[in-house]
Amino acid sequence: MKKIFLNGLITGAILLLLSYLLLVITVRVLPDLAWEYFGPSFNTDSSRNVLFYIHPFLLGLALAWFWDRFKGLFKGVWILKGLEMGIMYALIATLPSMWITFSAINVSFEMIGTWFLYGLFQSIIAGEVLARLNP
Repeated sequence: MKKIFLNGLITGAILLLLSYLLLVITVRVLPDLAWEYFGPSFNTDSSRNVLFYIHPFLLGLALAWFWDRFKGLFKGVWILKGLEMGIMYALIATLPSMWITFSAINVSFEMIGTWFLYGLFQSIIAGEVLARLNP
């Protein structure tokens, strides 16, 4: 359990750094999309911003547990195992979440698309880190 917790925290820290970097890049590359966050669908009072910074650690811990439990199902070298795990997670968890979010909340398809790509990126990175830390 200690190994899972440590691997989850390491994965979370890496995801946090990459998430922040992607946030900065997105604002610069897609400024019109960034303005959508100021719409009425989003909380703009910054009272829950800390949740943004906790999310990568929650994901890292959950995926560290998942990886430890099911890593034997993935075959090949570590980079392919991590890639497969990341894609699998994105298809099982992220895609359905984005589908229901798009159907229930007034956000653009572009916003949902970037969220899905962000989730796919996060899960692949987490898969690669975990496959390397815990082969």
